Amino acid sequence: MIEIVSDPNPEDAALRALWLSAWGDGGPESFAKILTHGLGHVGAFDGKRLIGFVNIAWDGGVHAFILDTCVHADYQRQGIALRLLERAEQLARQRGALWLHVDFEARLEGFYRKAGFAPTAAGLKRLA
Repeated sequence: MIEIVSDPNPEDAALRALWLSAWGDGGPESFAKILTHGLGHVGAFDGKRLIGFVNIAWDGGVHAFILDTCVHADYQRQGIALRLLERAEQLARQRGALWLHVDFEARLEGFYRKAGFAPTAAGLKRLA
């Protein structure tokens, strides 16, 4: 059974293994800043194995931002990402956020609409 956990603070090795499966690279050198500077994060676990993750960044006020939604390739298309987003929404609301934002690639629009996100115009500029 897959368990969804708020703020599990997984070790770098566990996040790196997930990142490699979900994104094709090992991620940042250290995940410590991600885990300690956000509003919260959510993990999905199969036993002790981290198989999903969502980061909740924020502006220090009422806006929270979904980042890094990912599920291990072996576990995709089972509704785990939707469960992660549901918990992230609950956590953001409990911690005072009034708005939850997410940016995504066009191919993921159906998924995020299913998760309850409404369309909005946004801008993006690559810095490096």
